[in-house]
Amino acid sequence: MSHETSIDGFGGHPNDLTGNPERFAFVVGLVPELRDEYLQLHASVWPQVEQTLVDCNVRNYSIYIFGNILFAYYEYVGEDHDADMARIGEDPVTRQWWTHTDPCQIRVAPERIEGARWQPLDEVWHLP
Repeated sequence: MSHETSIDGFGGHPNDLTGNPERFAFVVGLVPELRDEYLQLHASVWPQVEQTLVDCNVRNYSIYIFGNILFAYYEYVGEDHDADMARIGEDPVTRQWWTHTDPCQIRVAPERIEGARWQPLDEVWHLP
């Protein structure tokens, strides 16, 4: 997932105002021929990739699949989402992970984040 995102209109509630995590959701497609490869990779995500996400204040991260469409959801509990997403993007192990996962993905939604495969979803409803 391209992780250079802004919370402008794409997140939940600012942590510094409510104490609640910010919620983020994204969508991307899978290249049909690489679907199985992507699923195998995510059957055993590299521990350092997971640790980097935790270190950068990402919690409750899930990826769901419907056909060849992936939906990702995570909660952000830090104070500077953009800075933490940049830190994830600078991590060499995560960057190596993306060399395996990125070729499996294709953009399926209108481009709201320039150049990103994963595009943000707008929250329609939430039950706290």
